[in-house]
Amino acid sequence: MNMEIEQLQFEGIDNKRPIVIAGPCSAESREQVLNTATALAAKGVKIFRAGIWKPRTKPGGFEGVGAVGLPWLKEVKQTTGMLTATEVATPYHVFEAIKAGIDILWIGARTVANPFAMQELADALKGTDIPVLVKNPVNPDLELWIGALERIYNAGIKKLGVIHRGFSSYEKKLYRNLPLWHIPIELKRRYPNITVFCDPSHIGGKRELVAPIAQQALDLKFEGLIVESHCNPDCALSDAAQQLTPEVLDFTLNMLVIRDNAQTTENINILRKQIDDIDEQLLTILAKRMRISKEIGIYKKEHNMPILQSGRYNDILENRSKQGQSMNLSPEFVTEIMKSIHEESVKVQMEIMK
Repeated sequence: MNMEIEQLQFEGIDNKRPIVIAGPCSAESREQVLNTATALAAKGVKIFRAGIWKPRTKPGGFEGVGAVGLPWLKEVKQTTGMLTATEVATPYHVFEAIKAGIDILWIGARTVANPFAMQELADALKGTDIPVLVKNPVNPDLELWIGALERIYNAGIKKLGVIHRGFSSYEKKLYRNLPLWHIPIELKRRYPNITVFCDPSHIGGKRELVAPIAQQALDLKFEGLIVESHCNPDCALSDAAQQLTPEVLDFTLNMLVIRDNAQTTENINILRKQIDDIDEQLLTILAKRMRISKEIGIYKKEHNMPILQSGRYNDILENRSKQGQSMNLSPEFVTEIMKSIHEESVKVQMEIMK
């Protein structure tokens, strides 16, 4: 589907990068919301976020104060002039948020992963003109992300943007959610005008990772940041470890570097030409490798041998990983490349076996 998505424009806010949305993970009390919002507004933040309804992974956790917190956000707008944003996951959330005058809605990763839930939200949004930000699904599925966008777009919502919050993993990693930057980059390639926000709080899971992740997002030309900020993070009822005080957030934002697009590209074009030449060589070598794999497949068929040779495959992964490391390539990177090459080789040989 060809969605004609244009860059978001927020009332009273220029499009100078980065557009910052900040506020607590959860609205916990009127005092907490107003204290945080007042401090953020004093630092120049124009859009205030707070979770009213909080989907939790397991029951028993703090799931938000519910609709009782919506008047607090309304008061934030009245006293500070900030726009307000909150997450919605059901048609009821949509109705209540719009009734309370919320300016921006976002849809969370768990909801985006469910097409039925997305369609219900899309139906609830019909006839409205509110900006909607769609987070990536919990799993690294670009088509599922695009499908969620299409459902909202088909409901008549043209003020669409996305939030990159990273992807869940069962493995223990540096990040809470793996960034997998190539996925939002591909989304941006398909829809060049779409406004992309990065959520460094959820990607990192720790406040000390917010700054470096935010910088990476800006280096990738993301338009905005959505960051969790709390007046007393250590006492937060949800995601305490990843929230910043308004003062620390302000310091962090001032440390970020916005790359200058006006600089000459002559030198980089020379380097890019070298990359193009090397890529051509890589493709030539890969094609040659696949031709050899085809010959091996013919040999296996003639000698009634199975396609998969586990010992050989394990040796390849281990040896190539060590070789790559000696050439200053990360073992993980080399392993992933070899896995992809092996998978394609198996496909080639399976065709021959047929």
